[in-house]
Amino acid sequence: MKTATGPGLSSLVREQLEKPSPIRQIMKMAERQNILAMGLDPAQVISFGGGWVNHAAPDEFQHAYQSIVSDPDLFHKSGGYTATLGDMECREQIARFEAHLFGVPRLGPEHIAIGMGSTQLTHDLFRTLLDPGDTVLLLDPTYANYEGQLAFAVPGVKIVRLRVLDPETWSYLPETDPAGVAREFARLFDAHRPRLVLFGAPDNPTSQVVPQALADVMLAKTADSGAWLAIDFAYKCQYFQTPPAYYAWSPADRPNVVGIHSNSKWARSLGRRLGWIEAAAPVVDALERVQQCSILCPDTLSQMTMARYLQGAIASGSLRTYVDAANALYKNAARVTLDAVDRHLGRPRLTPFGGLYTVVDIGTNADAFVPKALKATGVLVVPGGGFGPSLTNGVRISFGPLVHDTAKIDEGLARLGAWMRSTNP
Repeated sequence: MKTATGPGLSSLVREQLEKPSPIRQIMKMAERQNILAMGLDPAQVISFGGGWVNHAAPDEFQHAYQSIVSDPDLFHKSGGYTATLGDMECREQIARFEAHLFGVPRLGPEHIAIGMGSTQLTHDLFRTLLDPGDTVLLLDPTYANYEGQLAFAVPGVKIVRLRVLDPETWSYLPETDPAGVAREFARLFDAHRPRLVLFGAPDNPTSQVVPQALADVMLAKTADSGAWLAIDFAYKCQYFQTPPAYYAWSPADRPNVVGIHSNSKWARSLGRRLGWIEAAAPVVDALERVQQCSILCPDTLSQMTMARYLQGAIASGSLRTYVDAANALYKNAARVTLDAVDRHLGRPRLTPFGGLYTVVDIGTNADAFVPKALKATGVLVVPGGGFGPSLTNGVRISFGPLVHDTAKIDEGLARLGAWMRSTNP
């Protein structure tokens, strides 16, 4: 199929253009020109759509950047290549970071591959572990981007889903029916023999954490069958309760377990792209070959800064203090959000374990609800269907961008609730 400007695009890209990311579609609605086209004042719009944090990065982190940029020799060095898997000093400091905060044992640089954020690393991990026709088991609901990443990385991959949200009772099934979910996982695993099982901790959009007992079942089934178990730890440092034991699982002890990590959320470094994979040495070695063809090497300045910051912050104890203070901010924002949902919406919702989100049952198809609500109230939420069928009648509400402006959380949900009561959408 030709385009107006030349030869046709690939069939895979054409297919994916027909089903773009639902989150990105909604966020495009909130762009200034589209808000103006709806007759709304952009200054009055309150968005619960963004999946980003808004606390300050550590002062010492900024100082580390300044010390490198202001030194002519170091700045010159920051413009050069590092190894494809990342600078050795940075990999060593990341291992110390994991041991210091979460007690991950026997983690060394040979278990770490640094990349340009967890999105790029997840794509390359899929290319590393999967073949066309393989099956991947995801949760329902879970991060909306996984399906697109899988399609681009491994065409022909099959996806099966383990339902973890009951849309009738709006309950998180691994907590309310742990034995039933474990049985269903085992049934799906035996029926479909997935090559990879993947879940987030905390997960996006629910901000729930898979209980340790279910993670143990997943580990046993995947290890026995020669499959991979990957845990997306993008929000690992955002926790409001004691994390489960698998937060300390090490690939040195469990070689089929892979951890996906991001620097974006905990250090407010969304635009300073750095992430890493924790995996057994053979997986890391294989990722090196894949990254040679995707990014060649991670960003050198970001790695130099991260290594310098972590070395000092771990030694001084300021790293733990910083993470604890940031968690207190988001725990408070989560409390404000839940109180506002209960008072203004009066609809079922989940209590976050950590992360940036809650999901709310609005009792009607959210794809139709969201644009109407935005136009009527100037309040943006994200429809849940893109995260999985169980969230068709739900929305994701993000309190992350408003962590320092919690009054807007209450104002936005008050507007939304008044409109819902007046129109019964």
